[in-house]
Order: sequence, then structure tokens, then C-alpha cells
Amino acid sequence: MNYSAHPTAVIDAGAQIGEGTKIWHFSHIMGPCTIGADCNLGQNVVISPDVILGNNVKVQNNVSIYTGVTCDDDVFLGPSCVFTNVTNPRSSVVRRGQYSRTHVGKGASIGANATIVCGHNIGPYAFIGAGAVVTKNIPAYALFVGNPSRQVGWMSEYGHRLDFDSEGHATCTESGEAYELLNGEVLKK
Repeated sequence: MNYSAHPTAVIDAGAQIGEGTKIWHFSHIMGPCTIGADCNLGQNVVISPDVILGNNVKVQNNVSIYTGVTCDDDVFLGPSCVFTNVTNPRSSVVRRGQYSRTHVGKGASIGANATIVCGHNIGPYAFIGAGAVVTKNIPAYALFVGNPSRQVGWMSEYGHRLDFDSEGHATCTESGEAYELLNGEVLKK
């Protein structure tokens, strides 16, 4: 075993867990699923069958990641954020196996208590604010907040708001990396 798990964590057969990953109190990892290297799964996290997490994914306390969700490397999932996987759930109608897919791109962050309605993709390095309700696809580097969520700006790979000049150029205040806004898309130079 090249990962560490708290004694209260339950890890089912078929779960593939990468080296250096840490699984904390009262978490349940269902098989089959794939969790990359150097991930950190906080307290009371549930990973459902067929979920795929890349490397260095940080899952904060009280997050359930349901079948149909995939996350690329370096994703941050804030405390108590919520993923759904059925668009029209009914207790009396069995929809097992009718899950809509949700993909979270490399380096994206989802804030505390945000809800991601299934069937929508979140682009690389996008930033979803705390409490936001995502009801559509989110472009790369976009900053979305509110219910329903709406775009209010753009973010750098370091998580700072980008202030584009009249020519569509911006610089991250922390990293000094340059970005360009071209035809409604942000590109790192």
C-alpha cells in the first residue's frame, strides 16, 4: 500500500489509489474507481464507482463525488461542494445507469458549498465561487459566481483575477505569467 488511510476510512475492493494519496476520517472509497497520486481526500468524502481523479486532486471535507464525474490533475474541490449525476431524479423511478457526465478540467477550483448540476463541463483553471450553482459549461480560466452562476471575470492559473487591458492582455499579479483574451477565450502566452 503506497497511500495512507485513516483507520475509519472504508476502501472497497477494486479501488485504484495512487502513491502518496491521503484518505482521512470516515471516508468511503467505492470500487472500481481511480484516484491518482498525491491526492488528499478530507474527512467524510465519498468516491463512487467509476469516478476518476487525476494526480494532486484536493477534496475537502464532506464532498461526495458520484459516478459520472471525472477530474483532471490539480483540481481543488472545496468543503461540502456538491455534484449531481441525474438531471431528473425521482425516488420512485430507478435511473441507475442513466448518469450524466461531468468533467472538471486541470487546475480548476470549486468553492465551498458550490453545486455542479450534472452534464456540464468545467474548463481548465476555471474558478467556481463559494455557493455558486453551475447550470452550464464553464470555459477555461472563467470566474463564475452566484445562483444560477454567471461569469464575472477571468482567473490566472495561480488563482488571481485577470484585469485585461484594451488590447486583451493581462498579467497574473503573483506569477507574472501573461495571458491574452481573444474571441472570448483566455490563452496563456
